[in-house]
Amino acid sequence: MATGQALKIHDVDAETAPYLVRYDEFAAGSFADAHSHRPGHLNYTSHGTMTIVTQGRSLVAPPQYGIWIPPAVEHNCYVPQAAVYRSFYVQPALCGGLPRQACIIRISAIVRSILADLAQRDIRRPATAEDLRLAEVMVDQLRLAPPEHSFLPAAQSKALLTVLDALKAEPGSRRTMADWAASVHLTERTLARHCHQELGMGLAEWRQRLRHLCAVDALGQGQTVQEIAFDLGYSTASAFIAMFQRAAGMPPEQFRREFGSAVAE
Repeated sequence: MATGQALKIHDVDAETAPYLVRYDEFAAGSFADAHSHRPGHLNYTSHGTMTIVTQGRSLVAPPQYGIWIPPAVEHNCYVPQAAVYRSFYVQPALCGGLPRQACIIRISAIVRSILADLAQRDIRRPATAEDLRLAEVMVDQLRLAPPEHSFLPAAQSKALLTVLDALKAEPGSRRTMADWAASVHLTERTLARHCHQELGMGLAEWRQRLRHLCAVDALGQGQTVQEIAFDLGYSTASAFIAMFQRAAGMPPEQFRREFGSAVAE
């Protein structure tokens, strides 16, 4: 899956502190082979995207989302572009109410602010009463966030898998639903049914999520909005900006300023 730099897997199993925070900067192509940790932990990239493979699923998270890995669950990860990484470990006894399966969790403004504050002060093991309260608020926020099975769900049927693989290879394709259905010898209605049954969403939404992930990485690489819009199949930059605004809650240039520039090279 990966050809870049192998990441050091930190041994946190002997840690006794209730919470542990880790900060790193990953170069493009960084990866970690399959491993597990005794504590549960949140994986979050404040810049760039991350892919974690676990429990037979591939979870991809842009910067507005984190990936929760429950205690002792095996996983590996891959970072396609340079990323600023944060992780928040929670001892198993304190994971009550947190998801029991690996999942995507939307990162709230409160969680982002707490992680940024702890990083700025280089707090690795919250110990003071004030910092422990911040960590407890983090856990409360994770409990409140509705988990998502996947930001970019995978297909099970051969026909839909063929369509999604083709879209991944060419996210800027302008083929219609009817075109995709014909390419795998299905009716448009049957393909739509496969999408809702297997993905939990329509093909148009899945394609928009894919394009959003591609745009996040392209913004981090310094491509212009016009270049990204053309590569992703939009006829105008304004159409791309409107899509990105809906997906990210902000226009691409603002997103680039807040999320898109990682330090690692």
